[in-house]
Amino acid sequence: MRLTSKNALAITLTASLGACVAGPAPEIATPPPTLSQDFFFQPQGTTQAELDALLPTNDAAFLDLASVALDEAPSLAEALARVDAARAGARRAGAERLPNISADGSVVGTRTNPAQFGTNNPFSQLIDTDQVSYGANLIASWDADVFGQLRARERAALARIDSANASAAAVRIALVAEIAGSVVDWRVLEARSLAIESDVAAAQQLAGLARTREEAGIAPGFDRVRAEAAASASLSRLAALESERVRIMGRLITLTGQSGATVNAALQQGGSSLNPSAPPATLPSELLTNRPDVLAAASELAATDAELAATARARFPRLTLSGVLGLLAFNPGDLFDTDSIVGSLAAGVAAPILDFGRIEAEIDGAAANKRVAFQAYRGAVFQALGDAEAAYGLITAADAEAELALQERDQLQRAANLANDRYKAGLSSFLDVLEARRNADASGERAAAALGRAERARIVLWQALGGDAPAAMAPLQ
Repeated sequence: MRLTSKNALAITLTASLGACVAGPAPEIATPPPTLSQDFFFQPQGTTQAELDALLPTNDAAFLDLASVALDEAPSLAEALARVDAARAGARRAGAERLPNISADGSVVGTRTNPAQFGTNNPFSQLIDTDQVSYGANLIASWDADVFGQLRARERAALARIDSANASAAAVRIALVAEIAGSVVDWRVLEARSLAIESDVAAAQQLAGLARTREEAGIAPGFDRVRAEAAASASLSRLAALESERVRIMGRLITLTGQSGATVNAALQQGGSSLNPSAPPATLPSELLTNRPDVLAAASELAATDAELAATARARFPRLTLSGVLGLLAFNPGDLFDTDSIVGSLAAGVAAPILDFGRIEAEIDGAAANKRVAFQAYRGAVFQALGDAEAAYGLITAADAEAELALQERDQLQRAANLANDRYKAGLSSFLDVLEARRNADASGERAAAALGRAERARIVLWQALGGDAPAAMAPLQ
């Protein structure tokens, strides 16, 4: 049976309709996670402090280092470059929906063997065996995107821009939080140094008193030796702080991308005292709105949904329109003659008939990717909730510890002063004074460390709630 053009068209349309029977992309349920309205570790009272108050925004070192890091930190620059890459991908996906127009030019030389037309052909000698053609073409093609495959790919690319922007915001918040924590650690070291220096001065004063009593013959030399040992122990603790300073400096150099001299100059500015602010009360809904990692996961889920739709539409026919307008001449001088104008116009329909499951496998893979993205989104939501719960609980515990540490410091300092006065009055032994001094030593250092942990807990809460500090954070470009 002869296959006519009408029969071929009928077969093509039948195959196209058969492909359409496969149906749309499979439905994958993505219900939003159900969260409670209140945090379990919600602070008592109706405190409505601003999120920005959780950061040391009144510390010049933090403001300077955060500002320079947002301009020059390598980690943030890398995240912003990923945003640019996502934007380029979206522009490419959008351009795929537009016509593609190109031009070409050619010069082709051919040589023909006359024998190919038959050795007995009387006209073979009249054929020009050497021929040169000159051509120029303007070529246009366009995918009509009848079933929206290209539109779905563009939606996926646009969602990836949102995901990259949210990821960059997450990097920015983490960077600011880490700088804030490092600056707080530096201020804690300064407070600890002052406390230890006070311990050293008290121990040296006690050693001087013991030496005076030893020289007067009213106290044994052993008292002086023990007092000097206590002073040496305090000096040893003071020297040990230098290694912690070095680690903080190194961390800030890495975070900000600045030299050690620049970081040190910023840290030498007068800092704020350790005075933890009240934690704010908020809701999980606000948490989900502000957390950039949740927004990034939601955008990634939207991108995989669009990719699944685009993959499913590969089962449908594609309508392509194309045209060529050109010039063809066998003499350069005739290239622009009217007779040299050539052209063609075509419309093509292509559809899969038998691919042995290739497209279905791609659809299954895209569906699995969407399920992965949905679970990643759920994980981000509960990660945010868990971070906030832990941060509120950490603040409560750290505040209680700091309050007790301050009480302990004050009580032990009073006990040491009383023991010293009683010793001078002859009512207590030197061993009582030394024991009281030993108990008081490091109490100031412990109190400073406890206050630092309370400040750190607030920075953790700020990051967990996805907070933003306008004074320290520039908008993303």
